[in-house]
Amino acid sequence: MEPRMNLFANETGAKIGKRMFAVSQVIHDSPLPKAIQELMQLRASQINGCGFCVDIHGKDAAAAGETAARLNLVSTWRHSTVFTDAERAALALAEEGTRIIDGNEGVSDETWAQVRKHYDDDRTIALVSLIAMINATNRLGVILNNQGGAYEPGDLTTIAG
Repeated sequence: MEPRMNLFANETGAKIGKRMFAVSQVIHDSPLPKAIQELMQLRASQINGCGFCVDIHGKDAAAAGETAARLNLVSTWRHSTVFTDAERAALALAEEGTRIIDGNEGVSDETWAQVRKHYDDDRTIALVSLIAMINATNRLGVILNNQGGAYEPGDLTTIAG
C-alpha cells in the first residue's frame, strides 16, 4: 500500500512536520535517558498500530545497543524480567497516556507516584511531552498510511528535512 500523502511534500505539511520534529528534538536532548525514550515510543507506537513508527524506534533502539530480548518484550513488559523499576514506571505512563481514547480515566495516581519516585521535574516533563508527541506522530503515520519496513537507523533527521 502506498502512503496517502507525504507530509513534507507541501508547504503546510512541511511546516507542521518541522515544528513537530523541533519539539521532539528538545525531548531527545533532555536528560531523559535515550533508551527509555525509544522504549516508550516503541510501546506507544505498538498500541497505536503505527508500523512506520514501530520500525523507526525499534531499529534506532537496536542501533543504539538495545538488546533483542528487551525489544521483543517491550509489548509484554509487565510479564518480563528485563526492565528496571524506572523503565516500568515510564512504560506504564506511556500506556496509560496513550490509551486515554480507550475510555480509561487517564494516568492513575499509582503510576504517577511511580514516575515521580524515579524521575525529577525535567525528566517527568520530557516523559509527558514524549507521550504527547509520539501519539501525534502515530496518528499522522496511520492516517497517512505510512508503512514500516524501509527505515534505516539514524535516518529520522533526513525524513524531517
